[in-house]
Parts: sequence; C-alpha cells; structure tokens
Amino acid sequence: MVRLFLAAAQPEESAMHTVFVLALPDTIAFDLATPIEVLGRVRLRHGQAGYRVLVCGSEPMVDAGPLRLAVDYDLDALARADTVIVPGRYDPAAPVPAPALDALRTAAAAGTRIASICVGTFTLAAAGLLDHRRATTHWAAADRLRTAFPAVQVDPDVLYVDTGQFITSAGATAGVDMCLHLVLRDYGATIAADASRQAVAPLHRDGGQAQYIARTDPRAPELGLGRLLEWLEVNACQDLTLADVAAQAGLSGRTLNRRFHEETGRTPMQWVTAVRVRRAQELLQSTDHGVDRIAHLVGFASPAHFRVQFKRLSGVTPQAYRTTFRPRPPTAASTSG
Repeated sequence: MVRLFLAAAQPEESAMHTVFVLALPDTIAFDLATPIEVLGRVRLRHGQAGYRVLVCGSEPMVDAGPLRLAVDYDLDALARADTVIVPGRYDPAAPVPAPALDALRTAAAAGTRIASICVGTFTLAAAGLLDHRRATTHWAAADRLRTAFPAVQVDPDVLYVDTGQFITSAGATAGVDMCLHLVLRDYGATIAADASRQAVAPLHRDGGQAQYIARTDPRAPELGLGRLLEWLEVNACQDLTLADVAAQAGLSGRTLNRRFHEETGRTPMQWVTAVRVRRAQELLQSTDHGVDRIAHLVGFASPAHFRVQFKRLSGVTPQAYRTTFRPRPPTAASTSG
C-alpha cells in the first residue's frame, strides 16, 4: 500500500516576484516609498530577495509633493509585472493620464494583481477596475469616493480589502499592513512574520481604521443644528433621551430625527453615542481610570453597553485602544543622555 502524505502547499520561492509601483503626477511620496521599503526588504529562506520592486510612470519625471522623482520605466513595463501598486495622489480627484488608465486596464485584463494605497483607490476606480467590488480608502476620502464612483462598494472601516486580483488599502500606514498581507499571500506566514519584524510593524493589527475616524463632524458649527451639536458636546455625559434632545432643540422628536439625519447622516442618539465614545477615547489616552469608570463618566448606562458601542464604532475593545494609543512612559535609554 502506498501512502501519500500531502503537506500544506508552500509558496514557490524559485522565481522572484516583480512589482511595479506606478508613479503618477503629484503622487504621495510616503505611499510610493512604502512598497519599495516593505517589499524590497523581504528575504526568503536562503537569503534571496522575494521581490524585485521597480517604479514606472507616464512621464520620465514625476512630482511627489516637494520632491521631483526620475522614473526609469514607462507604462509598457506593466506588462512584465506580477503586481502593480498604485500610490495615492495629493488630489485624488485630479484626472488620471489616459495612458495610465489604459495600462492598468490592460494589466488587469492579463490577470495582473493590482493594489492601491490610500487614495490610490480613486485611480483604480477611475480605470473601472473596482465597479461592483468592495474597496477601501482613507476614511476621510470615503464619502468622496462613494460620490465619484457609486458602483464601488466602499468600506471605510477596514485597513485593506482583498478581493483576489484587486487589493485596496486605507490611509498612510495601512499600506504597510497591505504589503505585509501580500507577503503572506505570496510566501506564507514565516516569511511574512520576518518581513513584519524588518518593518517594525505588526503582521496583523487589531481592528481597522474605524478606531482612527473622527466620529463627530468638524463642521458642526457650520451646520444648521450647530448650536444643538455644541450643547450635545457638553451634555452627552448626561442621561439623555431623544425627548431631552428634542426639547433642547425646540422641535418634536420626529422633526428632529428628520433634520438631524438630513444634516449629519445620523440620528440624534447615534450622535450622542459617537460623542461619548470619542470622549472615552480621550480618557483612555490621558487618564488611569478603569474602563468601567470611564463608561460611567461619559454617560453610558452600563459598562457592558459601553464596551459593545465602543467596539462597534472603533473596531477594537477599550483596552486594546488604550494599549495602542496611550503614550508610553520614556524608557531609561530614551531619557539618558
């Protein structure tokens, strides 16, 4: 009798994976550098490089904020790519050069994996690659993406979205998360864990970008309900009901709900919950209060309800949020000298 022992499939290490980073006019330098640094430092078991990372563009010189970058490869190089990564641009709504859109469509039709960082999602959407697909971008640009490309299923709460051929990531350092995810896909957990150590970044971060979103509207004073919103900022810690908020506004509950939703996209009590969670985030960062005490201070009826609402809005538990965002005391090494 012959026994077959089937090991878990291991990624192929014999051929180097070619990545082209697409530099468009006014590209964000940080986004451009992220895959170069993260993927370019990946080493496989015998020391060989895991990726060959190159930069191509529609022009030989590209503006990147205060920098001017020389680009060695033109758009024809995308035909040789295993993966194309598209950084964001400072103005994501600026027209994308037509040759770049054509090159992306051609690469996609050939089955090339295409990823974006931050508002680079807008470029993929402009090429029509994300129609009827789930995608993400920087949370502050999510509504703009929905409006500009209604066929895209925008999820602003996650760090990245992988639909197979197309991967989109959220703002700034979420590009690091996405690149480490690509390493995991291509070479497995051992190589990805080593890449995360090289990047000094976790292989998996708790929660998503929901924990970074400012949940109340910075335009509050400009809104028609601005004075009420200011009152809620001060009084959200009280035991408020919809009737209390409506009375403060001088409106019926039904009228208040309608106007509130028209101006903020939320109900009054959803707004109150968001104010409480934001205040809890501040206390988690700045005080030693326990989670139960913070729940009481910001206005939640029970710690259990607080934990549920905090996790729903920020994507992580209160304790995980505190661990991530609370400033750490300086170490002896950092204070000496």
